[in-house]
Amino acid sequence: MIRISTIFIAICMVLVAASLGLAVHAVAGFSGTESAIVALTALTFLILYNAVSMRLRDRSDVGGQIADLSRGTADLARQVAEFGRRLAAIEGRVVSANSASSDRIQAVVGEISELGVLVKQLAVSVASHEDLLAAGAAAAAAPPPAARPAPEPWHEPAPAAVQQAPVARPAPVMTSAPAAVAVEAAPRPQPQLLAAVKNAIEESRLDIYLQPMVTLPQRKVRFYEAVTRLRDDKDQIIAADDFIATAEAGGLIGKIDHMVMLRCIQVLRRLMVRNKDVGVFCNVSAATLANPANFAQCLDFLEANRALAPSFVLEFKQAMFRRLGPIEVEHLAALSQRGYRFSIDHVTDLRIEPRELADRGVRFIKVPAALLLDPKQSSASDIHPSDLSDLLGRFGIDLIAERIEGERAVVDLLDYDVRFGQGFLFAPPRPLRPEGASATGGATPTNEFGNPNGFSNPVPMASPAAEPTKRATGNAALARRAAGPG
Repeated sequence: MIRISTIFIAICMVLVAASLGLAVHAVAGFSGTESAIVALTALTFLILYNAVSMRLRDRSDVGGQIADLSRGTADLARQVAEFGRRLAAIEGRVVSANSASSDRIQAVVGEISELGVLVKQLAVSVASHEDLLAAGAAAAAAPPPAARPAPEPWHEPAPAAVQQAPVARPAPVMTSAPAAVAVEAAPRPQPQLLAAVKNAIEESRLDIYLQPMVTLPQRKVRFYEAVTRLRDDKDQIIAADDFIATAEAGGLIGKIDHMVMLRCIQVLRRLMVRNKDVGVFCNVSAATLANPANFAQCLDFLEANRALAPSFVLEFKQAMFRRLGPIEVEHLAALSQRGYRFSIDHVTDLRIEPRELADRGVRFIKVPAALLLDPKQSSASDIHPSDLSDLLGRFGIDLIAERIEGERAVVDLLDYDVRFGQGFLFAPPRPLRPEGASATGGATPTNEFGNPNGFSNPVPMASPAAEPTKRATGNAALARRAAGPG
């Protein structure tokens, strides 16, 4: 629809042209035809001038509109980016809140389970004390036997709560270790050992001992290795070297590895509360890796705890890596895809292919200190032991010297550029202390028995009956104080 201003301008131009024609006819004496020609010429000129001026005005208006549109688009993009950042921040807060809530729920559930176990222990302790009091009353009524009261305290079976407390004896700090070693060294027939392992698994009598791995030469704790122990129905300790072969033969190693992974993840979560840089090494049997059913169960558990993969190292024997089959290779690849790293222990020689190991996800190799410092290894292997750490480092593998028992070995290993060390010199495998896992700080000096001052006396922590010794918080600490003196 034509605008009113355009119509008004057209009328004005016609009037101006007509006025010009009349003026020329009246003043100049032009004829009517000539005056009409002059009027039409003037009208044509005015029309052209108006069209050109309107085109220029419209072009300038379009340019301004385009500039305004560009500025509006830029402002809209900035607002969208700002909304995206705010949305990402809100999502991060929601995820952190959900994680914190789940951690609190797990802590509450653990506290409740601790309280339940402590109540059971307290009931057992009270019942045992009542039996002892009844036996003492009967003994007081009857004539006391001669020469029997002295050994009685050593042969009377103590309740579970009492057995966890270290016995005070006038001996050095490590006097409890020989007794444990004696129990572990006691030979058992194969059927009896298999039955003991089955009962220990069914009753969840599995203990996790932690031995620190320290940085050299600072001796700051960087990792912990989880060492597995089983306890029979008499609370005698069965070492891993004694029951692993029997468990593999009896098809029980899958359950043991799954239980050990569960305990190690729990320990790692507690350690990371104090120190985010700490890690845990967990031993896995070759039989579990080769069994699809057992491995699937462990893989589901590790998938659920994928967030802890950078701090959770799965440890395998060197002999297993040298005879990998298609199934084992596929299972290792599945673990590596989920971010888990591997370690190799039980190294018997230094014929190592770092490139192949790095491709399979190996990031740590534990070599006995005696093997590294053995002069014969320089001729038996393709590389001198002093250059092994640099060679492994080129492929992202760290060398850990284990079984270090003397300061002289530490000095020699520093010349080999070894970054990590493990052994009785720093700390022996210890159960968790009552207030939680072992300290996450640096390793403390050791005495002649290899017992660091920073570690308390052993406190069993394997089965649910002993699990409350992992930490002492809130009501659990009060119940433990009530049950402990018994």
